[in-house]
Amino acid sequence: MIPALFTASTGMIGNQMYVDTVSNNIANVNTTGFKKNRIDFQDILYQELRPAGAEFVAGSTVPTGISIGMGSRPTSVAKIFKQGDLVNTGNTFDVAIEGDGFLQVSMPDGSTAYTRDGAIKLDSNSQMVTSDGFFLIPNITIPAGTVSTTIGNDGTVSVLDQTGASTNIGSLQLASFANPQGLKAMGKNLFIETPASGSATLGTPGAGGLGNIAQGFLELSNVQIVEEMVNLILAQRAYEMNSKAIRVGDDMLQTAGQLR
Repeated sequence: MIPALFTASTGMIGNQMYVDTVSNNIANVNTTGFKKNRIDFQDILYQELRPAGAEFVAGSTVPTGISIGMGSRPTSVAKIFKQGDLVNTGNTFDVAIEGDGFLQVSMPDGSTAYTRDGAIKLDSNSQMVTSDGFFLIPNITIPAGTVSTTIGNDGTVSVLDQTGASTNIGSLQLASFANPQGLKAMGKNLFIETPASGSATLGTPGAGGLGNIAQGFLELSNVQIVEEMVNLILAQRAYEMNSKAIRVGDDMLQTAGQLR
């Protein structure tokens, strides 16, 4: 009875984290470039009452043992880097990555972060920045007198001046990682590399397995709201069943305590 209380409590703790994970996915259903999270579980240790193959009577062994599980625990909350749908915004400086890769962002402390959010803006100096004002890497400045700006599928940024002359002013590069699920999410649609992700490998969009750049588009969140609502129901029901198991264990313990 006592083990049942602790076993069920691990289920409640794990499913509370499941609900938290699903809730975060739902909250970010409209976040540009957001990648949903998936929580993984594993069983805990087992209390072995009788090992399989133990001798039962002389000359015979039992075919199966008796092992009682001690519950479950969350092992990871992983980002699912599945491609999100693209939406046409018509905005010159909106870009979406079709395929693998991340845009590079220069942080105030000099470090580099990575993002799938291509909602690029221009600051007061006509430099290309993120929605939070962080500079892209490489830093690209749109010249004064520019009539139009074109961002090619390979990341090439070219401008057309008032005379009709076209000038290449730079190129966007994409970063890839051996294990993107090892990246650390920092908020603001940003990731930083970790020992688990490996170091960033830089390349030209559309080459070496990297995705293409689509100008005038944004990548939507890859959260499927119906799927998340189903997951939320499953997590809630599992939480309820574990709480019921605790109540049953408590009732049994109370009954045992009333024996005379």
